[in-house]
Amino acid sequence: MPTTEIWHGHLMESGLLMFLIKVVKMNCMFKNKMGLNRQRLLSSGGGPYKYRSLWSPDSKMILLSDRSQNLYYYDVQSKKKTNVIYSGAGEITDFSWSPDNKWIAYTDPSQRGTNRIHLYNLADKSNRPATDEWYDAFNPRFSPDGKYLYFVSTRDYNPVYSNTEWNHAYVDMAKIYVLHLSNATPSLFKNENDEVNASASETPKKEAPATESKASSKDKPGAKPEQTKEPEMSVKVDWDGILNRVEALPLDPGNYFGLQPTKDGLYYRFAGFNKPGTVKYMEMKDKKEKSIGAFGTFILSQDQKKVLVSKGPVYYIEDAPKGELDPKNKLDMSDVKMTVDRKAEWSQIYFESWRQMRDFFYDPEMHGVDWTKIRDKYAALLPHVNHRNDLTYLIGEMIGELNVGHAYVNDGDRPDREIVSMGLLGGAFERHSSGFYQIKKILKGASWSSSLKSPLNEIGLNIKEGDFIIAINGNSVKTMSNIYEGLIGKAGVMVELTVNSQASETGARKVFVKPVSNESELYYTDWIQTNIEKVNTASGGKIGYIHVPDMGPGGLSAFARYFYPQLEKDALIIDDRGNGGGNVSPMLIERLRRELVFGNSVRNGDQATTRPAQIHLGPKVCLIDQYSASDGDLFPYQFKHYKIGKVIGQRSWGGVVGIRGSLPFVDGGDLRKPEFAHFDPVTNEFVIEGYGVDPDIEVVNDPYQEYMNNDTQLNRAIEELLKELKENPAKKLTIPPFPKKNK
Repeated sequence: MPTTEIWHGHLMESGLLMFLIKVVKMNCMFKNKMGLNRQRLLSSGGGPYKYRSLWSPDSKMILLSDRSQNLYYYDVQSKKKTNVIYSGAGEITDFSWSPDNKWIAYTDPSQRGTNRIHLYNLADKSNRPATDEWYDAFNPRFSPDGKYLYFVSTRDYNPVYSNTEWNHAYVDMAKIYVLHLSNATPSLFKNENDEVNASASETPKKEAPATESKASSKDKPGAKPEQTKEPEMSVKVDWDGILNRVEALPLDPGNYFGLQPTKDGLYYRFAGFNKPGTVKYMEMKDKKEKSIGAFGTFILSQDQKKVLVSKGPVYYIEDAPKGELDPKNKLDMSDVKMTVDRKAEWSQIYFESWRQMRDFFYDPEMHGVDWTKIRDKYAALLPHVNHRNDLTYLIGEMIGELNVGHAYVNDGDRPDREIVSMGLLGGAFERHSSGFYQIKKILKGASWSSSLKSPLNEIGLNIKEGDFIIAINGNSVKTMSNIYEGLIGKAGVMVELTVNSQASETGARKVFVKPVSNESELYYTDWIQTNIEKVNTASGGKIGYIHVPDMGPGGLSAFARYFYPQLEKDALIIDDRGNGGGNVSPMLIERLRRELVFGNSVRNGDQATTRPAQIHLGPKVCLIDQYSASDGDLFPYQFKHYKIGKVIGQRSWGGVVGIRGSLPFVDGGDLRKPEFAHFDPVTNEFVIEGYGVDPDIEVVNDPYQEYMNNDTQLNRAIEELLKELKENPAKKLTIPPFPKKNK
């Protein structure tokens, strides 16, 4: 199997890249940069996916973590491997060395509690938490003098109240904190004595220089000046009271990361709610924060004198700044060229795909599939791969053997192709016998929304369905094979339309419109409004309708947009069909299953209010189909579990083994690996995956009827709710007689 080379470097004081690590067949090797042919294998036996590697300051040890959720280090000379910790909660990817090479600080992840920072001592192998269990803490970094441990922690609670309901959210919770490792280290904000010291104000007397009996060494000819040797660095940790020796830097709460301590201060990245990310610096002497600038890369050299920064694709090397940085010294990459053996690269990507799935797939038994056999089966086709599309197809076939959802492979380097965007007018047209085009439908969109403006429905145009388009930019549409011939490349470009209420050039008028490149949102909005109108008409205004397109921010916004205005409806249809998935279904379910606790009366109010306030009291149904996917599967499962109402339609997709961030390939492509599966805690069996969620009432939509605007599933939902409302009429809360307390 081809090897994988992933190089990591260590910057020495000279600023040169002296040592490199590479992962070969998932083993660790290192090379001396000054002798590239000298390399030594540090580990054997392969093993799972390796994460970040970090050299010790003295370059004698390498700290690593892997997918087995171990953190360990190698002694380069002896090749001895020492395990620091195994975490059952997740991978350990956040760690650092102390400046004396004797301590390791790392973030211990937690699934249900808080992430805590631990300190590991290499001498006695002790391993203890350095932060408490009440607040998440991460990004531990030792100060160069070994006195402090900088870290980030979420300890600020400043709730933001929701405008849609009486609820809250917490944002910008983090600050940078300083842990004093020794009891002897004074506070960063120690109180100074502001009283005048009388003796200190006196002018000190000058003492006569001592008479030397012998000539000083500096007076001797040829003598070398004496060099004062600095004491050897040694980090001291006093465990007694360590949790109480934490101070906060004077910073606004936000999101902090990328801590890089220096002798005099600290570089870090900051981003906040609706605040762009930027690099900042604080000098510890005056505790003043200064902005450095917005950079994609900001890496401090080992001697802390230089920084590597990037803006977009351009890199610069500059002196380490203490204030705003305007980079000038561009790193010239014009002569950096490489020859790529595509066949070798594609082979490497293929085997890395196989390894990633082996190491990350949620089931270590790989669904009972002989994964090694599958690797070899499809590897036989590698010599015939002649395009990146071929490779993507081959990897897709390989991972398809696992029979699981969310197993995707995305393309990397492929030849770019120029796409000429078609201008679209937000409507449907039909060629008239006159040769002109008649407008059969105008998508209304929403004139108040920049993303939903429909070109033909702009305010002031006064174009109506049934009108004719006579010409585009002065060119008669009669001469065009298709109306879109006049709109090629016109997306976002102002276009002159000649329109008329009659199929004639006589009496025509000219208007200006700006075509859009995509009409999907306009058609989707039109479908939503059509369904709302259909439900409203069929139920006499008693039933509300909500479609949730996905379980991400878009779906959450759609739910909020249509849920709160329809709380007064007697019944609700929640349409989960075609849901693209995400992760917000618990938020929706929480709102739908609220139970009434109180009715509230207010002076002069004609009706009672409720607590919880934003609660829908009537019956509900959920619509699903074979395109209800991922979290769109989990939603109807919870809907049924909590007995919120009936589920109507077709069995859902059945893909709920979740994914997280990708591990990019060398050419920029990536693989999505199913890592999190759902099981029923009562039956102790995995659920939904590969099957989906069954409806309570199965209704299959006929595609032709659906095209003709006859939605059988929606019709059945209306029918079921009307039947339920007839059997159990909606009850409004009535305010009871007020109490008499005069007796």
